[in-house]
Amino acid sequence: MSLTNLTLERLDDENIKLERFQEIVARLMAWGIVLRDADGIEQRLYDDARRIEGLLAEYFSVGGFRLIHDIKNEFFRLYAPGVKVPGQADDGLEPVPALKAKLSADFVAAALALRFLFQHGLTEGGGKLADTGEVLIRFDELAATLQTQIKRPLPETAGDRERLLKELRRHRLIHFGPTFSIADEDALIAIRPTILGIISEDALAAALEAGGEIETPEENTSQGSEE
Repeated sequence: MSLTNLTLERLDDENIKLERFQEIVARLMAWGIVLRDADGIEQRLYDDARRIEGLLAEYFSVGGFRLIHDIKNEFFRLYAPGVKVPGQADDGLEPVPALKAKLSADFVAAALALRFLFQHGLTEGGGKLADTGEVLIRFDELAATLQTQIKRPLPETAGDRERLLKELRRHRLIHFGPTFSIADEDALIAIRPTILGIISEDALAAALEAGGEIETPEENTSQGSEE
């Protein structure tokens, strides 16, 4: 029996059409993540992906990809061959540069700062830790952490700062309300637990030890996330 027929047979067992399977695969390949609480569309994609999780994992593994399911925080993340996955053993494969998207130094620095703040929020608890497992911060806390811990300032202009926040949101590392403004001192940013899949504890420790000297690594998968 062909791989296509085996796939169709397993999809039929879960009453999922091939077109839906293709949609889930395309989403993971393009975005690198399916997060249930992102929006209604992604919620339904996540729920269907859970029903065929084994099939998806096998499908991607044929090409050397790893599909990681964080059940607690309800998201799937796809990693390209050869990349280091926090909390997972190396797969022993050679990295494929063409599958990675170059990240800006500002993005990497902000992600490191978010990882620091997330860990601090988990430890501190209280009002910073939401019931969803997210850590709530203000924009000035991100700015201060970048300066004191990562030794890197935010982009100079307000426009560049807003673009950086939107990029972090596209990668599902943070979210904020539609009326959010960096000028509002009381406005909150929620750091998602997905930050743990991007910045490992070792990577954060290395950056802090280096006094803010950071590399600009490449992303785990090619992602064209929409806002």
